[in-house]
Amino acid sequence: MATRDELLRTVSQRYRNSSRAEKSLILEEFAVTTGYHRKHAMRLLRTGPSDTRSALRPSRRIYGAAVCEALIVVWEASDRVCGKRLKAIIPTLVGAMQHYSHLALAPDVYGSLLRMSAATIDRVLAPQRERCGRRRRRSGAATTIRRSIPVRTFSDWNDPAPGFIEADLVSHSGPVASGSFTQTLVLTDIATGWTDFAPVLVRELHLVVAALGELRRRLPFALLGFDVDNDSAFMNETVRDYCQAEKIEMTRCRPYRKNDQAHVEQKNGEIVRRMVGYRRYEGVAAAQQLAVLHERARLFVNVFQASFKLAGKTRDGARVTKRYHKPMTPLDRLLADPRVGQDVRDRSLALRAGLDPVRLLAEIRSEQHGLVTLADAFDRARSANPPPATEVVPLRAFVANLATAWQSGEVRPTSQAKPKAKRGRRRPDPLAAVTDELRAWFDADPSRTARELLARLKTTHCGEPASYPDAVLRTLQRRLKVWRAEMVHALVFGRTERPAEHKPASQ
Repeated sequence: MATRDELLRTVSQRYRNSSRAEKSLILEEFAVTTGYHRKHAMRLLRTGPSDTRSALRPSRRIYGAAVCEALIVVWEASDRVCGKRLKAIIPTLVGAMQHYSHLALAPDVYGSLLRMSAATIDRVLAPQRERCGRRRRRSGAATTIRRSIPVRTFSDWNDPAPGFIEADLVSHSGPVASGSFTQTLVLTDIATGWTDFAPVLVRELHLVVAALGELRRRLPFALLGFDVDNDSAFMNETVRDYCQAEKIEMTRCRPYRKNDQAHVEQKNGEIVRRMVGYRRYEGVAAAQQLAVLHERARLFVNVFQASFKLAGKTRDGARVTKRYHKPMTPLDRLLADPRVGQDVRDRSLALRAGLDPVRLLAEIRSEQHGLVTLADAFDRARSANPPPATEVVPLRAFVANLATAWQSGEVRPTSQAKPKAKRGRRRPDPLAAVTDELRAWFDADPSRTARELLARLKTTHCGEPASYPDAVLRTLQRRLKVWRAEMVHALVFGRTERPAEHKPASQ
């Protein structure tokens, strides 16, 4: 702005004294140089530079840096859900994190988090989401029809009780769908959104039945209905006879109508693909690694991640308006259903009381790292060997990294690109000799700006050979930014400084 004001003082008098044709040329050049809109540039050239400039108004800022960093930590601990879902689980998630001493929020910071609206949450987290990015990918449609199984469409559910689920298989074939590869059997409850999944070594109907039996034992409610697509892994006598013997109502969707299984299709992309990625996994070792990852992920998703549920929709011509219930976790939605028995409620409450969300997320990241390592070093001759040891990050270090994980972009090892080497400092630090002195001045009065500290530094060291020109102002500003971030970190976590392995590098 100072450079633009200097240019304006130089050009404005010549603009007012020029002819119409000359004014047009001056205006065009001034607008291109400064980036101003043409009308705004014309007003400035007519009136000349202003002696006063509006200053920043920090009093209008409702949520400070401590609240924003606390929000980033909670957002990372929720596995980066949207603002509406995050607002619904902030009390539960923060309460669990404080119970396990992962957070030490001040009362005013916690109150500000609770008051923050979903729109404000999305607005505050916009820079972090932009750095992280997100990819979506469509899955292929299924084929094969078996007329012996009745059809159920998306409009035929009519608010079923917990226990009626949709099922699908997610293939982990990578870019080539040839040969045998591991798949994931996904079950999604219609009433509560409860989602469970288990790996299937190969696409074989007996293994599908075995995985379904294992998932039935883990579900908090009885399996009443089993709705599948027209895949041959489901449309066979083995699966049909199993459902008949266990008194499970089996139905299927219409061929080539994926909307008939919208509930489980949404979970395929939102949960399984985000957790596992699109790599190729085959062999016993990959299935074992996926089983451990799915066990952690099912607890984290069903207990600590809120989801939407469609309340109704209306159609006006080509326009469809949808209404949704308040976001709730599948566990809370299960507890709120009056058709659920007391024994199911007791087991669900006991399950939630014994879970630490941050520990679960740290274990998920560790298992994802092991899965990527296994995919990179896969060898058919060693496919039956145990998976390699996974990278285990200490829980304290994982919690401390939640505040700055967004700066690294995508944190899921299954979705990360090859890291690039970070460029180091190429010039000597001009403030190395006075860093301790500057830090003492900052600690005594954190409200001092970098320009004020530089002026005091020039006055104090005016007679010494070392000089501190205005060119080092930007370096000092970066250093103050790091020091203020450490103060905010202390307000959020209740510690005086960040762990050494997570401190930002000095600029």
